[in-house]
Amino acid sequence: MTSAPARRHAIDLDDFSGDEIEALLETAESMKEVLAREIKQVPALRGRNVVNMFYEESTRTRISFELAARALSANIVNFTARGSSVEKGESLVDTVRTLQALGADIVVMRHSQAGAPYLAAQHFRGSVINAGDGRHAHPTQALLDLFTIRERLGQVRGVQVVIVGDIVHSRVARSNLWGLTRMGAHVTLCAPPTLLGPAAYWTATWPEVRVCHRFDEALAGADVVMALRLQKERQQAGLLPSLREYTRRYGLTPERLERLGERTLIMHPGPMNEGVEIAPEAVVAPNAVIEAQVTNGVAVRMALLYRLAG
Repeated sequence: MTSAPARRHAIDLDDFSGDEIEALLETAESMKEVLAREIKQVPALRGRNVVNMFYEESTRTRISFELAARALSANIVNFTARGSSVEKGESLVDTVRTLQALGADIVVMRHSQAGAPYLAAQHFRGSVINAGDGRHAHPTQALLDLFTIRERLGQVRGVQVVIVGDIVHSRVARSNLWGLTRMGAHVTLCAPPTLLGPAAYWTATWPEVRVCHRFDEALAGADVVMALRLQKERQQAGLLPSLREYTRRYGLTPERLERLGERTLIMHPGPMNEGVEIAPEAVVAPNAVIEAQVTNGVAVRMALLYRLAG
């Protein structure tokens, strides 16, 4: 197993080295073997307290972190802002200090404000894992995407990845850019200009990334197509002419599905708007790995919890 220096927090992948990501993916392989057993549990984190601190609604991320902690025999507590002292005006810092005083070792945090996990990490003696903060980052989603690509294609280096959709508002896209480029993938971003933002930002931050506004052009030679959820409120904000027009130009339609290679992976971080950014036929296609992404999320999050617990 690849060794990597110990770290305390996982806020985004921008400060992860390639060796550290590789070590995490190798650990996730071992964790997936645990999940394949009849008894899906090991005592690796017995006695450790993990708190799911979610200020935003979530299904996949919250439940997979809970399953991951339980599979490692940790004590897991689910915290939501609703019904807590947050509704009485308690600050984020005070909440983190309270959880620390109650014995939390690891806090898994999702928040609508970008940067909130950084603030929490400054006031918490344990480990903080970012489970999504505003439009900024979603590192564990990127890690499970990397794991799924490597599992299905054998490697990440040299793989041609197209990320299409609402990129400017996507924390998943940003974390995937850090992870994919660090591991040697070739990435193309594809979106209408209103959902991409200044192209110079992307190419300045990630010089090896290609920007394209024509989806059919971007798909040529793709090994992986990652469709992002179209946030429908963007249409009301005047960023799209119509959902039908968006689907016609940027949706993974049955016609585009037929033109993809049989080995081209179809990915989506979820939740999906079927019939908008991705056709129902694409969701259940033989080369779709959307359910595998969800399954692999448990193993990857087990690996991260295990490594942070040291």
